Amino acid sequence: MRTLIRLAFVLVFQGLLLLPGCRATTPDVTARAFALPAGHSERVMTSSVDGKPLAYLLDVPDGEPPGSGWPLVLFLHGAGERGDDLSLVMVHGPPRLLEEIPELSRCVLVSPQCPKNSWWRPAPLLALVDEVCAGSYVDPSRLYVTGLSMGGYGSWGLLAEAPGRFAAAVPICGGGDAGRLWPGLATGFELEDLLRARDVPVRAFHGEDDRVVPVGESRLLVEALREAGAPVEFTVYPGVGHDAWTRTYSDPTLWSWLFAQRREDEAP
Repeated sequence: MRTLIRLAFVLVFQGLLLLPGCRATTPDVTARAFALPAGHSERVMTSSVDGKPLAYLLDVPDGEPPGSGWPLVLFLHGAGERGDDLSLVMVHGPPRLLEEIPELSRCVLVSPQCPKNSWWRPAPLLALVDEVCAGSYVDPSRLYVTGLSMGGYGSWGLLAEAPGRFAAAVPICGGGDAGRLWPGLATGFELEDLLRARDVPVRAFHGEDDRVVPVGESRLLVEALREAGAPVEFTVYPGVGHDAWTRTYSDPTLWSWLFAQRREDEAP
């Protein structure tokens, strides 16, 4: 069993040039203590990125990485976990399953926290992945994104923004254009942009009885991708409401599938 390394990073992104691959750059770093549960190492990094502080947890496997580096999973939480308390990020999904899912103990897990009253945006998330990838321990051909609810929206948004970046995606009970349900919430998502990601393997999940984000929000994107010839699989859980993530993330076959995916070519 690996020793989990929990690192809390605060990033302030300003004028960062996003490149498609993992950049070998050295960020400007200032470290200080950040409160996390006992038994975890604590650190804060400050670099320059886009105006708002973005805290995140980083779990790195113990020991030497394989020759090509570790795979990386970017996990995006839902709206209820926003704020400045990083323990909330561990309430649902991969951060709480590290001891239960063997595959998760052999990947770099990046779990950012969205600030209060904000929404997931592609630019700071891509910059975050860039910074983590700057370490030689990450395999740039095995970058994955998954998220639930608001994080499902964030996952679809990243595919639309950077279609060649990720080897696979698992969006759960999310959607594309958040303004369809919440008028005035403009995220810049365009369905035409998502279709550029038609070569990316996707497994999407939603509860049939979801009253928070109706299943039609996922179905709209899945059907558009299928019409474009995309390798997308869609699972609808009968009788399930908004919590489609517990069943999804606890399925070991999902993780076996995810970590088997590899991007053959460098991102355009």
